Amino acid sequence: MSVEKDIEDRLIGRLTDLKYTYRPDIRDRYTLEKNFRTKFETLNRVRLSENEFLRLREEIINPDVFAASKRLRERQYFQREDGTPLHYTLVNNKDWCKNDYEVINQLRINTENSHQRYDVILLVNGLPLVQIELKKGDISHRKAIQQIVDYKNEPGNGYGNSLLCFMQLFIVSNVVRTLYFANNKNQHFAFNADEQFLPVYEFAERDNKKVNDLYEFTEKFLPKCTLGEMISKDMVLVQGEQKLLVMRPYQIYAVKAIVDCIHENRGNGYIWHTTGSGKTLTSFKASTLLKDNPDIDKCLFVVDRKDLDRQTREEFNKFQEGSVEENTNTETLVRRLLSTDYADKVIVTTIQKLSLAIDSTNTRNYYERLAYLRDKRMVFIFDECHRSQFGENHKAITTFFPKAQLFGFTGTPIFDKNAI
Repeated sequence: MSVEKDIEDRLIGRLTDLKYTYRPDIRDRYTLEKNFRTKFETLNRVRLSENEFLRLREEIINPDVFAASKRLRERQYFQREDGTPLHYTLVNNKDWCKNDYEVINQLRINTENSHQRYDVILLVNGLPLVQIELKKGDISHRKAIQQIVDYKNEPGNGYGNSLLCFMQLFIVSNVVRTLYFANNKNQHFAFNADEQFLPVYEFAERDNKKVNDLYEFTEKFLPKCTLGEMISKDMVLVQGEQKLLVMRPYQIYAVKAIVDCIHENRGNGYIWHTTGSGKTLTSFKASTLLKDNPDIDKCLFVVDRKDLDRQTREEFNKFQEGSVEENTNTETLVRRLLSTDYADKVIVTTIQKLSLAIDSTNTRNYYERLAYLRDKRMVFIFDECHRSQFGENHKAITTFFPKAQLFGFTGTPIFDKNAI
């Protein structure tokens, strides 16, 4: 038995311990599609004719990985042969734990014209969503990354003309070093010796301890519900750039800490980040999850300068078009605070507009109009909170919104020892 075959078998053994179903019978395009058809029909409680399945297959296979990734996450429409509509999903997006998880190995898609063979693939409802490429310990993980890039660049590769178009994550490992990264269109998917173009991540625990050993990584990253949450909640489809992003571990922990704190209604907090750490993505993801929380009335992302207001809105809308609108003045902000429209649940504004809105001495009577929000559950996320959340400014906000929870982002937190 070769070293790489031994690594592969041990990995599959660990995955079956995690309750993945091992499918040694799925080794080519035909058996992959046959299995997907079974899972699709079970999930959607339907039986398709042969022609209907062939038509469905042609509709869902898309060489554009961004388009395929959107389809994976959204409810779809298909017209059956008798003209009746079928509204279907490819996965259970409400509860990823309830999807069907399988592991296959040595899949060969283009058997006749390609030598591409994929070490280990994880299937969710029959769709290949995670590919794991393995090397023995004396071979750099970079070779596995380059192999994936080469496979994707090969004409007629399976990523563009088969169910592999739904691939979301790649994992590479030489057992002692394990990394992961998102799939993407080729213009966002290039790799060189300096890893200049392809973001590659190491998984880490909450204390930032790196998890590089393949089998420890499997235990912590690949449990079915954990992987499902990673794909459904911790990946972001950047609409403006047609790009897939996977959040870094510390971003995931930061978002989870905010969401859990709000769910349990236990006080405030701050995120200490450094320049280039992806603060906007972290705050956007937190805001998105809060938007779907029925217990929260409004979520405000507050910046301290007008140019940051515009920049943050542009960044948010790059992630998801139309996610936040411009508050041209304080009156607009007040109207959106009073709005019950779902689109107005997340608001980006400046601290200056917010301060005017809750100023009891202002002649525009904003204070009285907003009075009913005093008893509502509000969430405030402050950018560069060390510049705005102190003294009278902070007191005015907490006094007007006594039930609010406040979270701050800062690269330079002020402690007693560095306070001036």
